[in-house]
Amino acid sequence: MADEVLTAAQVRIHADGATQQEAMKEAADILEAAGAVTSAYYEAMQLREQTVSTYMGMELAIPHGTNETKDAILDSALSVVRYDGGVDWDGEHVTFVVGIAGKGDEHLEILSKIAVLFSDEDEVAALKSATTADELFALVSQAGV
Repeated sequence: MADEVLTAAQVRIHADGATQQEAMKEAADILEAAGAVTSAYYEAMQLREQTVSTYMGMELAIPHGTNETKDAILDSALSVVRYDGGVDWDGEHVTFVVGIAGKGDEHLEILSKIAVLFSDEDEVAALKSATTADELFALVSQAGV
């Protein structure tokens, strides 16, 4: 599945932090650059966040659109961004922002794999210690995401 939804170009590491809006915008921009979503997807992410926080625990947020904005999704894809300076996500500390676009019901399978990866403290520690985006991409890919 990794070959289909995640490429090395969709993985980034930033030494500094970002605001929640900046992090969501970057997630949406990466998905748009991958051809997975239209420019309307960032707004869809904001709408989702207004109804329910996409903070998942374990320093992870997974911004994604609402069911009503499915037409902004062209294909399934992920973006993975690590902010070493952190992101204040509605009062929660976030290091990883994983943008998700899922065509049809594929987002459920993608969400499930992300949840499994981030439920393991050792895996999260390894993701945090990756020194390059390529290394981070390899770790996420090895997890079957």
